[in-house]
Amino acid sequence: MRDPYETLGVARTASAKDIKSAFRKLAKKYHPDQNPDDPQAKDRFNAANQAYEIVGDEKKRAAFDRGEIDADGKPRFQGFEGAASGDPFGAFRRGPGAGAAGGRGQRFEFRAGGPDGAGFGAEDIFSDLFGQAFARGGAAGAAGAAGASARGGRPADTAAHLDITIEDAATGAHVSVVFPNGRKLAVKLPTYVEDGQTIRLKGQGENGGDALVKLRIRPHPRYRIEGRDLHADLFVDLKDAVLGAKLPVETVKGRIAVAVPAWSGSDKVLRLKERGLPLKEGGTGDLYVHVRIMLPQEGREELEALMRRAAH
Repeated sequence: MRDPYETLGVARTASAKDIKSAFRKLAKKYHPDQNPDDPQAKDRFNAANQAYEIVGDEKKRAAFDRGEIDADGKPRFQGFEGAASGDPFGAFRRGPGAGAAGGRGQRFEFRAGGPDGAGFGAEDIFSDLFGQAFARGGAAGAAGAAGASARGGRPADTAAHLDITIEDAATGAHVSVVFPNGRKLAVKLPTYVEDGQTIRLKGQGENGGDALVKLRIRPHPRYRIEGRDLHADLFVDLKDAVLGAKLPVETVKGRIAVAVPAWSGSDKVLRLKERGLPLKEGGTGDLYVHVRIMLPQEGREELEALMRRAAH
């Protein structure tokens, strides 16, 4: 993925305000609802949305600038001293605790599962380093051996990754998981899911082991996630913004009609209760609709004349 600063067209020294302004311009320009006949608009909108998720967030931006995460928000692995010498496995051959300075460095330990049984295993490390293709091949053996050893000879867990939509996460949808060996499995998502969460499917892995499925919520062309609330833009004609109107709004639970009050300016926010993501303790987050005023494409001369009269 391109550098998020380049995607938004801003400098690395840009202020948070400038970054937000640049994103809004791109979102307005390439929003799929405004470009139904342009198949590339959705891709450009998604790219801008993903870039803003990185540099529009203070913590993620700082982590990206330090090189700790990449343009997709995924961690960059550091501390492998062998990488600098062309031997990425040097630290493992030298054993735990080996480092560049006096043999004291970061210790890496392979675990089949964390405290909750769904931890970060060897297959995840190799997959993130070398891609999913490696995870299906040589890394699978290492992960299987580590998993079987950790569980006293029981079948190893099978790791899989699954991309889901915001609608899937909001409704606990039925989805299909594809495992490294090509096998497919229909799964009902839990009511509460988070981006990056790993769910355990007992006995659904290879050789009778468990399946560990890591979830990733894909960027959405319409919604932005903040906590368990969703945010979306509503493009409103100038006439409707001045006079008020009832306009259709897409939500994760279907389309509804929303009353836009008269004299609604840009950045007016309409709150739609319980149209967001399920909360862990029960209940549902909200959907916040941000009004974006669109100037008319026709009748510009009349509008300009009206504005000139109003200015005097």
